[in-house]
Amino acid sequence: METIDDQQRKLGFWGEGSKLFGIFIVNMLLTLITLGLYYPWARAATMKYLYQETEFEGSRFTFHGTGKEMFIGFIKALGIVLSLYLVLFLFMWIGNTLFTLLGILIFFTGMSLLTPIAIHGALRYRMSRTSWRGIHFGYRGNLSELIRICIIGFLLTLVTFGIYSFWFEMKVRRYLIQNIRFGNVQFSFRGDGTDWFGLNLAGYLLSIITLGIYSFWWMKDRLKFQFSNIRIHQDDSTIKVKTSFTGGNYFGLVIVNGILMVITLGLATPWIMIRNIKYIFDNIVLDGAFNPDALEQTEEDYRDATGDDLMDALDMGM
Repeated sequence: METIDDQQRKLGFWGEGSKLFGIFIVNMLLTLITLGLYYPWARAATMKYLYQETEFEGSRFTFHGTGKEMFIGFIKALGIVLSLYLVLFLFMWIGNTLFTLLGILIFFTGMSLLTPIAIHGALRYRMSRTSWRGIHFGYRGNLSELIRICIIGFLLTLVTFGIYSFWFEMKVRRYLIQNIRFGNVQFSFRGDGTDWFGLNLAGYLLSIITLGIYSFWWMKDRLKFQFSNIRIHQDDSTIKVKTSFTGGNYFGLVIVNGILMVITLGLATPWIMIRNIKYIFDNIVLDGAFNPDALEQTEEDYRDATGDDLMDALDMGM
């Protein structure tokens, strides 16, 4: 039987598909009745449930965000995106080739800048509104620095025909994670672009050779890389994230999820979400000394959900 020593800790998740399905049905009906206006409250209700069913060291996490906060952010995000489309439409409506090109340039420049703005705002909001034992998470990244990283990354990715994207992704991930705080606990990420490129190149080639069969092992390797390179620092102690993902169990997860989605015409989505979260938590262990009694509240309150809603509008996952 597998044992976990005194230095190892696991996250637990107790969510149930049937309960999440009930939340989904209510959310869907109210969103339809209100012509979409209830959507921010629907997101808040879903997140509250998922957080409260997540446990660490016998205590549950709490999501403090509200539908009102998300609605205000939703309106702001919608206004920003619609403004960019309006500018594009007006410049194209003029009919002049120069104005059309200028409108396209403004639109795509604006959308590109929205990406780091959305990520920055979403992390600030989501972290600030998350707590465990009354201690809040936080994000201390600088927006101008993130924009600088993204602009350089976008340009280098463009001139290298996409090759630099692997280094770009790791640089962004490293910057974001190193600026996350949990009270006086800090995080870091040690993933390297060269290793990430090699992993994905090998996975891509082997998936072609095996007619797609190896793709499950490729996705497993991606998950392992992203989690196992995270470090958690408390005082002089460093906690590593150990994983037990395998190609076989990832294959089983995806196949069963696919079957459930097809035979239920999408109604099994809540069960699939629960299965995915449990799969992650069942296969990661935090290895290292951690003292919850030494935690101190250090993070400021932040209630602007605009970035979180921008990420949702741009279809970007957190």
